[in-house]
Amino acid sequence: MEAIDVTRTFQLAGEDVTAVKQLSFNVPRGQFISLVGRSGSGKTTLLNLLAGLDHPTTGRVLFEGRDMAQFSEGDFINLRRNRIGVVFQSFALLPLLSAYENIELPMRIAGLSARERSERTNDALDMVALSRRARHRPYELSGGEQQRVSIARAIAMRPDIVLADEPTGELDSNNAQSIFGLFREMVTDQGMSVVATTHDHTLLDMADRIYTMQDGEMQLTEDRLN
Repeated sequence: MEAIDVTRTFQLAGEDVTAVKQLSFNVPRGQFISLVGRSGSGKTTLLNLLAGLDHPTTGRVLFEGRDMAQFSEGDFINLRRNRIGVVFQSFALLPLLSAYENIELPMRIAGLSARERSERTNDALDMVALSRRARHRPYELSGGEQQRVSIARAIAMRPDIVLADEPTGELDSNNAQSIFGLFREMVTDQGMSVVATTHDHTLLDMADRIYTMQDGEMQLTEDRLN
């Protein structure tokens, strides 16, 4: 996945506000990338562009060399069901479904067998230490537990890339370490790529590359692969 000279401008109170400025960024396979920066620096906007949830004002976002601006609706559906897992800052859980059902639903829609869905859902719940809360609905879960359900939903599909927006924002330090450790494990063992934003600098040791965003611009601040 690659962003090439990407700019995203919004209209706010009749004025143009540029959230991402002429940014170029590459996500190699099997790397863990962390984005740091203050709120409003452009991190969430960039993740939305990479996920195909928003489109750049200028520039291109490529997935496997193909410009996502040329994707059909069916292409985007396939991309989000099978190739990209997204962890939203707002959790985006369905309130009437249990934790188990929220995780299972994307796999049901994608047509996986009941056995495969059950295996993957239970594995994901175990990975985020929520097996005992599987039958609870979101309103019965704490903010941190809801966040872990959102993470489990993203990884259960075993995507090529996970895009995670502040995935540890509601977690205590021990659970935050566990989640970033899980991301590190998936990158190392499964060749998955992870792009995660965070305010917690204690978690950055697990990343391969660290980028700092400020006012819509990005700078590589640490590269542990070179």
